[in-house]
Amino acid sequence: MFTWLKNLASPARPAGPAQRPAGLRIVRAGTGRAMTGRYDAAVTNDENRRHWANADGLSPNAAINSEVRRILRNRARYEVANNSYARGIVLTLANDVIGTGPRLQMLTQDPTANRTIEQAFAEWSDAVGFAPKLRTMRMARADSGEAFAVLTNNVGVAAPVQLDLRLVEADQVTTPLFDPLDPQPVDGIVFDRLGNPVEYHVLRRHPGESIFFASSGMEFDRLPARAIIHYFRADRPGQSRGVPDITPALPLFAQLRRYTLAVIAAAETAADFAAVLYTDAPANGEADPVEPMDLVDLERRMATVLPGGWKLGQITAEQPATTYGEFKKEILNEIARCLNMPFNVAAGNSSGYNYASGRLDHQTYFKSIRVDQAQIETVILDRVLAAWLNEAVLVEGLLPQSLRSVDAAFPHQWFWDGQEHVDPAKEASAQATRLQNNTTTLAYEFARQGRDWEAELRQRAKELALMKELGLPTASVAPNGASPQQQPQDQETEDGQLVTEE
Repeated sequence: MFTWLKNLASPARPAGPAQRPAGLRIVRAGTGRAMTGRYDAAVTNDENRRHWANADGLSPNAAINSEVRRILRNRARYEVANNSYARGIVLTLANDVIGTGPRLQMLTQDPTANRTIEQAFAEWSDAVGFAPKLRTMRMARADSGEAFAVLTNNVGVAAPVQLDLRLVEADQVTTPLFDPLDPQPVDGIVFDRLGNPVEYHVLRRHPGESIFFASSGMEFDRLPARAIIHYFRADRPGQSRGVPDITPALPLFAQLRRYTLAVIAAAETAADFAAVLYTDAPANGEADPVEPMDLVDLERRMATVLPGGWKLGQITAEQPATTYGEFKKEILNEIARCLNMPFNVAAGNSSGYNYASGRLDHQTYFKSIRVDQAQIETVILDRVLAAWLNEAVLVEGLLPQSLRSVDAAFPHQWFWDGQEHVDPAKEASAQATRLQNNTTTLAYEFARQGRDWEAELRQRAKELALMKELGLPTASVAPNGASPQQQPQDQETEDGQLVTEE
């Protein structure tokens, strides 16, 4: 009678390995009792077995081997080339991240030297098309997973420094021949024992060229790691190659195109039939006999007589359905989520947004852009600047003698295009308030707009001097619409305190 009480008081026995179901874990409590807990997500049953059938425990480099990456690249490029939404999303992402290109600001103690380096680097950037190449690399990361650039000397560069970036597609970075005597490369990249890349294998011909001979196609160059810039996003520890950013959205892009084509086909099918003859009479009834599936040409503004017992009707066009637009909106929203892009940016349509929701959705997107820009500064820009300075100091007369020892270790920063505010008047008012209560600086506010505060102030000083020379008024309008004379002025008293005069 008291068996249930004995079982309750006795310690629980953990199930043995053979009896322990999947997802069951044993937790040792501080009292020595063994408690059981279950993760529902680790349980395999008839309902979820097919859903998790493709889950595996492969390493990051094994999961994205050369064949998997080749398939993903080809499919992503196909969608970008043929799907207008995919093309627009990738172009918008590259334009928002790179914009018109980064601008260098040196932060050494010598203002003259800073301006000299900044001007020379800007001229070189324009000569080699640095900004367009960066946009191409960002697009390549979206549809190919990664981008490679070879630092090389190009005598055709119309600048004193003839450094250039030769972009290479991910297809060309591979090891065509396996040599057991060499260190095992990870599909075109050789690493040392600490995991640092030491060598890249770059095919001399693209494997997708129309003329690709087997003999010449296997030829490749062994380039040192210091000459290669590898730009990709590592999603797992130890990952050595990249996959397209739009990989999770590839099935959705296919569904979007299929649904659109199906809606168009259904609407066209319904429109192809101008009219149909139908009868309510039963088979072999009183209706006059007609030839089934016969075609009759109808003329406009024509009156005609139908066979007895027959009526003339039209097929109702039921496409597109009322849910067509909602479906496209939801699937585009899901597509853009893997890129941290809001729906209105991906679709190019903000008709359903108000001011607050637009600002809120853009916060995540702008933060993602800043993260991308920070990675580009570390992976690409700083390395390019170091290589450019190493070449610039060798060009006679390009840099002052005091800058012969300058390198990328000198303090510097990069400016990017600022993000335009939805309401410029509100932003200007908030900016003036922050400056007035000393919670921001001119350097920070100008940097948010992608501009150098020193250059802007020098330009503004020139403008004010010229306006004064020409006798033009220099009073500006305050952000709230009132003139500076109408704004409260802070006056300092004899004891050093500030008072505000109305």
